[in-house]
Amino acid sequence: MAAKSPCTDICAFDNAKGWCRGCGRTLKETREWRKLSPYHRKEIERVLPARLKIVRIETE
Repeated sequence: MAAKSPCTDICAFDNAKGWCRGCGRTLKETREWRKLSPYHRKEIERVLPARLKIVRIETE
């Protein structure tokens, strides 16, 4: 079964933090997403809302 990706097809990475402005993942996390265990994907998914909030505040 394929892992559902949080990708929003907005692949623009913030230079300061290195997080994608669309989904909040790092470039490394996006590349390794399908190889990650369900546990590690959940751990990343838990921090994405906070990351996106920070990125959006910094870009305003």
